[in-house]
Amino acid sequence: MRLYLGIPVVLLALLIAVSGIAALTRGWVLPTNRKPIRHPKLYGWGQLVIAIALCCQAVFGLMTNDLDTRQWGTLTGSVLMVTGIVVIAMSQRTAGSSAR
Repeated sequence: MRLYLGIPVVLLALLIAVSGIAALTRGWVLPTNRKPIRHPKLYGWGQLVIAIALCCQAVFGLMTNDLDTRQWGTLTGSVLMVTGIVVIAMSQRTAGSSAR
């Protein structure tokens, strides 16, 4: 495994997961993201999915030597990443709605 790549990716996934758990349990969102977020719990689920996707890509992309397992694992991580981005996009305000 390439530790110089794996450790920062896993730490980033951990930070995103902590932020997602805070959004799920308390409805707390980072101050820079508070204004555009309409549904904090949905935003938290999106963050958790992205954290899982990053871990999936780190595990399968950096730790596995089998080519087939690496391809399917990173493909799964990519699909999860896009799913998380779509969930986060659904939690935001639309362009036509006014902010309170």
